[in-house]
Amino acid sequence: MQAWRVHRNGEPSEVMRLEEVDRPEPGEGQVLLKVRAANINFPDALLCRGHYQVTPPLPFTPGVEICGETEDGRRVIANPALPHGGLAEYVVADEAALLPAPEALDDAEAAALHIGYQTGWFGLHRRAHLQEGETLLVHAASGGVGSAAVQLGKAAGARVIGVVGGPDKAAVARELGCDVVLDRRSDDIVAGVKEATGGRGADVVYDPVGGDAYAKSAKCVAFEGRIVIVGFASGAIPSPALNHALVKNYSIVGLHWGLYNQRDPRAVLRCHETLTEYAAKGLIKPLISDRVAFADAADAVQRVADGSTTGRLVVLPEGAAA
Repeated sequence: MQAWRVHRNGEPSEVMRLEEVDRPEPGEGQVLLKVRAANINFPDALLCRGHYQVTPPLPFTPGVEICGETEDGRRVIANPALPHGGLAEYVVADEAALLPAPEALDDAEAAALHIGYQTGWFGLHRRAHLQEGETLLVHAASGGVGSAAVQLGKAAGARVIGVVGGPDKAAVARELGCDVVLDRRSDDIVAGVKEATGGRGADVVYDPVGGDAYAKSAKCVAFEGRIVIVGFASGAIPSPALNHALVKNYSIVGLHWGLYNQRDPRAVLRCHETLTEYAAKGLIKPLISDRVAFADAADAVQRVADGSTTGRLVVLPEGAAA
């Protein structure tokens, strides 16, 4: 079979190579899956660079999220077991963690549902306890992670303010349903949030960016607000001023969704059931900006690494339906 492999760490476009390899052999409790679609996530870029919290042995295949097909023909969502990631024709995955792909979503959309929307749901509901009528501020609102949070925020009845970089991404954020869109390149984010909320600030902030985005969030979070730390796509990890959190009476909460797979897998299943219902009702639908040919997978991972994309890039193996 064909698979993209990384033999040394570096930029995805430089270190990913398409090779002919043997199919992976399932271990105990694992199953072999044919890949129908593989969603590109920022962790795939971090894996290539050697900067992710998981460091698979070299060589490895990136790709942490797929829609696949079991040997008996079931369409499922899975997180492949590294080092045999999803940018390949076949993967292995833990059988107990397989989830049925929602009928309302095609293969590419199903491949983009799991990590981003599970992270959004746990972040907004389990960690931040977002309430109907509250104001949600989402950084990188037109990106893969941010777009999921926008849709989930709207589904929860929140008023959503989206922060983006550039007019094209602003247009995408508006189409997603953001009530207010702020362009970090031209707008004063702090002033814009305060103006949109009558001076109160955002009740919940969803931050997958870190760095300057976090610094601005701390200046416009509401009394008893919650800042959810999801990731650091900017590459800068902020150092929160805890005295500021004390005097303004807000919370800083972390969200590492992968821990729920280990510590509370039943909650992951319940969340998937909720997301499946949302998809059936049209409340959520992964934003797929490009369905990429398998031969162009390395370029797709690099585009995500560079932060130049909106929504999701999904790689389709040779012969897969577009």
